[in-house]
Amino acid sequence: MKTIFDENIREQLIERIGQLNESNKAQWGKMNIFQMVKHNTYWNSWILGKDNHTYKQVLMGKIFGKIALKKMIKDEKPLDKNIPTSSQFKAKETNGDLEGEKSKWISLINEYENFNNPNFVHDFFGTMEKEQIGVLAYKHSDHHLRQFGI
Repeated sequence: MKTIFDENIREQLIERIGQLNESNKAQWGKMNIFQMVKHNTYWNSWILGKDNHTYKQVLMGKIFGKIALKKMIKDEKPLDKNIPTSSQFKAKETNGDLEGEKSKWISLINEYENFNNPNFVHDFFGTMEKEQIGVLAYKHSDHHLRQFGI
């Protein structure tokens, strides 16, 4: 199973992030390229425990979260298109410094080498094992890079 905790996988993701530019258009979803990159910098900082994020599982997640997580990370299949984004992770800005945001995303990807966030609770899936976080973090980045043809 591909995981963000694997150095080779991180290097592949970083190479793919480097390929993103203003000419990339979404193949699905509502985000533009800047919003997608900004979304990923925020999402990964949340996973890594940066910026004093609050961790709380929503009620629906308490009911269905573990089942959904198992289904989502059980195999190498990429995440489905058009999975809804939690409002807290939607980038409101439609444009900005794309190269700067890409650099932030790359920096965050590198931080998974020393991942240590025992307080992490996914808003839908709840508490997760480190291995589950690694697979989900890889699949999330891969999903958005594929969304923009990379």
